[in-house]
Amino acid sequence: MNNPSMRARYIADTVNTASPGQLLVMLYDRLVLDLVRAEEALGTGDRENAAKQLMHAQDIIIELRSSLKTDVWDGAAGLAELYGFLLTQLIQANVRADVKIVASCRSLVEPLRDAWRTAVTEAGTLASATRVA
Repeated sequence: MNNPSMRARYIADTVNTASPGQLLVMLYDRLVLDLVRAEEALGTGDRENAAKQLMHAQDIIIELRSSLKTDVWDGAAGLAELYGFLLTQLIQANVRADVKIVASCRSLVEPLRDAWRTAVTEAGTLASATRVA
């Protein structure tokens, strides 16, 4: 197997064996990475790469919003609204090539990613402690 195919297999295995919480954190990690890359590309005037990163970020936001279960969690409606806002902002950032909008979106997403990561870690720790007890 060559290096790209090994990497693809590793990624597929990681995704296939991840818990729903871990998948959520992976999506947020990639969303932040897309936003950082878009900021960098806009900073150097590479609109083509910035557009690619921003469109991928939009796809992630759409996936996050569509996976929300509004009937299970009271906060889901508010989070869905935030996702809608982020989607609109990312479209505007892409149209205007506006690095400030991208940075603003990233400043909203990073704390969410960190909170989800903490929740998933704590849930895993709790589950492990429950199995041991």
